Amino acid sequence: MRDKSVIPGFGLTLGYTLFYMSLIVLLPLSTIFFKSPSLISPEFWATVTSPRVMASYRLSFFTAMAAAGINLISGLIVAWCLVRYRFPGRRFIDALIDLPFAMPTAVAGIALCTIYEKNNWFGWFFYHVFGIEIAYRPAGILVALIFIGLPFIVRTVQPVLQEIDSTQEEAAGSLGAGRWQTFRHVLFPPLIPALLTGFSLAFARAVGEYGSVIFIAGNIPMVSEITPLMIITKLEQFDYPGASAVAVSMLAISFVILLSVNTVQHVVARRYGRI
Repeated sequence: MRDKSVIPGFGLTLGYTLFYMSLIVLLPLSTIFFKSPSLISPEFWATVTSPRVMASYRLSFFTAMAAAGINLISGLIVAWCLVRYRFPGRRFIDALIDLPFAMPTAVAGIALCTIYEKNNWFGWFFYHVFGIEIAYRPAGILVALIFIGLPFIVRTVQPVLQEIDSTQEEAAGSLGAGRWQTFRHVLFPPLIPALLTGFSLAFARAVGEYGSVIFIAGNIPMVSEITPLMIITKLEQFDYPGASAVAVSMLAISFVILLSVNTVQHVVARRYGRI
């Protein structure tokens, strides 16, 4: 005999989920496929495999992946510091983490460009001491994506760290485990699903970022031109089929990457008994 529940059951919630996802996600995305040339047409493949578009793919996905990877480490350290230690200004730093969420992307791009431009103090330091030019180069894109992606890692890892009982660490230490062994076998496994979730969110945000990047990238063809800018450029030239073709290919690549990350997350979560 099935237990009754005051919460709506599977049929109602699944129906609402499919209706809502179709209305909000699938319906808008389907228009991209209608506007783009056929996936088997020569025009489609000529557009998405042109040298300029391929260079934008490499830049967009590589910098998004690199920024998400850097934030994976730095975000874990920041979340650990905020959860495990009490110090003056902790609440201020905790609130500061969310600033990239609230800040308009154009404002972030202008601020980063102002700081890292080689004629300003911070950019001058990197250029004259290390020989690295950040603004108007791919390095500037990486900096912008790190800036906007950090909160995703911190906010997904922070609640999991708060739930981990410190007595587990004490028990591991009493049994002779060192700090690295305790972190590897006690703390890290429960964090893996949260880290993968934060990585996928940071990557998804970074790969489609436009506003904060175009100000600091320089937008040099074949050098610092991202794929979202390629789409906007084609739209400004009234090349709607070309813009839709690039958008479809970018959507497909992003979906495959995110699906792979989510699959790994599901496998890891089942292995450690999280789901």
